[in-house]
Amino acid sequence: MEIRRVGVVGLGTMGAGIAQVSVQSGFETVGREVSDELTERGRATVERYLDRGVEKGRLSQPERDGAVGRLTLTTDLADLASCDLVIEAVLEELDLKRELFAELDRVTRSNAILATNTSALSVSEIAEATERPQRVVGMHFFNPAPVLPLVEIVRGRESSDEAVDAAYAWAERAGKRPVHCNDTPGFIVNRILIPLLNDCVRVLDEAKVAPEAMDKAMTNGAGWPMGPCALIDLIGIDVHVHASEALHEKLGEERMAPPERLVRMQQDGVLGRKTGRGFYEY
Repeated sequence: MEIRRVGVVGLGTMGAGIAQVSVQSGFETVGREVSDELTERGRATVERYLDRGVEKGRLSQPERDGAVGRLTLTTDLADLASCDLVIEAVLEELDLKRELFAELDRVTRSNAILATNTSALSVSEIAEATERPQRVVGMHFFNPAPVLPLVEIVRGRESSDEAVDAAYAWAERAGKRPVHCNDTPGFIVNRILIPLLNDCVRVLDEAKVAPEAMDKAMTNGAGWPMGPCALIDLIGIDVHVHASEALHEKLGEERMAPPERLVRMQQDGVLGRKTGRGFYEY
């Protein structure tokens, strides 16, 4: 199937980034949030990053204006009825996602593809809330979505070849570099990256290493483009802790459990870039 119109549910950091990718790639896009205030905040995020693209010469003013013109905002899920692809980017809570997918199942066309941007939850368990799990796939973007090229296209237990292939093809048309994977805990990247980042954080305390030294060591010694502490700050301490807990629950591996230091930071509201303070000050 050819995807012409895209819906994005949730316009926080990830959702706004996905919406930007969609409109910048030429797709009519409907963004949905739960309140007018949040929809306008989402629009402001998209416009701010498009404006930055113009300032840096990556985008012309007409291209920027055309992208903004392709974005429609709503608080009503029924306005996504005409979308060929709907990408969900709400909070990482299974019950919330299942409730949303059950409603999307009712309001969208029978051949629409419903995709979840979950980073750690089971695509198959989300799909079980619908009457057509064969149309549900995972499309895991990475933050920041407009910049990082990877999208994991996740096949659930009942995902059809057509839905998976259409999601993959759309990601390519949107300028991304998709990869196929199956619905296993953490998919590809997070299955490897989360325990590795947790190891790095544990070394901070066990070896009494400063975050600056850790990041300098991993960028200069291991060739990482960004140090682990800076990366966790970018991801968000709360997001990383939640993903770690989900993987630990599924796999039972101790390395998956979030380090106590990150749990304390989350409890104290020290969440990284989004709050202006994490391992570093912003």
